[in-house]
Amino acid sequence: MAGTYSYDPAKLEKEGMDLMRFQLGDTMVEGKEKTCALTDEEYNAILKMHSNWKRAKLACIESIFRRFSYEPDTATGPLSFQFGARAKLWQEEYEKLKKDLSKSCLSVGAISAQGGCGKPPYFYTGMMSHEKEGG
Repeated sequence: MAGTYSYDPAKLEKEGMDLMRFQLGDTMVEGKEKTCALTDEEYNAILKMHSNWKRAKLACIESIFRRFSYEPDTATGPLSFQFGARAKLWQEEYEKLKKDLSKSCLSVGAISAQGGCGKPPYFYTGMMSHEKEGG
């Protein structure tokens, strides 16, 4: 079964396949598999698997860079294609987003243990200090 390739800029106001294509620059759908990194079905499946937008985006980028990493650099006469550089660019985007996600990845339990739910923090400056006051 062949995949479908569509893009509608009028749908960019909501998180969905069209916005993901836009953010990843995968909008030249006229050329289908020759110009697009992923099919509509692949984007929609990834979006369905991940409720978090950034995690879905990370999964899309990972799929793209892994797919491109198998394409060898090619030269025919004066014409050459550096597909390795393209894969490297996508891998750098993947690593950057993965790092960003790991920084913001605190569990609900960790946040509440640190007082994120209206309680004072469990840990505080000087809590291990045993200096006696007065004489």
